[in-house]
Amino acid sequence: MEPMRRTALGMLAALPLVTLLLTATACSVTTEDPDYVPPAPLAPMAQLEQAPLANPEDFSGGGEDVLSFATEDRSIVCSLTSARGEHVNLPYEENSFSDTANNKLATVPVAHCELATYAEPAREDVKDDCAGTNLGYLGGVALLTPDAARYGECRSGVTQTEATYGPGGSKAGPLLQVRALANGQNLERNGLRCSAYNGGVACGNVSAGVGFFVSPQKYELISAPEPGPATAPADAPKTP
Repeated sequence: MEPMRRTALGMLAALPLVTLLLTATACSVTTEDPDYVPPAPLAPMAQLEQAPLANPEDFSGGGEDVLSFATEDRSIVCSLTSARGEHVNLPYEENSFSDTANNKLATVPVAHCELATYAEPAREDVKDDCAGTNLGYLGGVALLTPDAARYGECRSGVTQTEATYGPGGSKAGPLLQVRALANGQNLERNGLRCSAYNGGVACGNVSAGVGFFVSPQKYELISAPEPGPATAPADAPKTP
């Protein structure tokens, strides 16, 4: 009986350790707080100022001086690129940026976004009479220059993004090669930034306070704040 007695005592001595291990490895149960309110997304310009920058080399296509990206759901495709007048250098759209006739035009950095589905432009944001016809000014495109942002353009058809990822889109073509920018990240080129966040894309010139936010449901144009009234210098104290 002595060996059995020692075994029984050993089992009893091990019980606290087993209990401790079971307690330490017990599964926790998470319950939702019905009163929790998630924080509101940052304002577009604050997002552009604070979000981490992605590596631009991951988004440059074929060595061109253009950074192109898509949102993770492929609903928006954007490029940080250049323009000469109205001619924007886009690797996935036919354009006249490189035509020698346009070399006389100043080259400026721009951010350009196309949407697969989009809101119509508000009347006050229509900035072109479309060759005097006042027809064909459509939404789905946003353009940022260093000092201004606009939404919509004159066109007779769909953009490459709408043709690829819009209703009935082909899901084929050059846009399939455009890399997705992770939600919350920024890209920067020549002083302009774009960030994928809050279900859309914000682009802006942070130093000038100019930008836009676009999503399939809405858009926002951000203008530079009006300069405040000049304050006259205080009179210097007079020497008695």
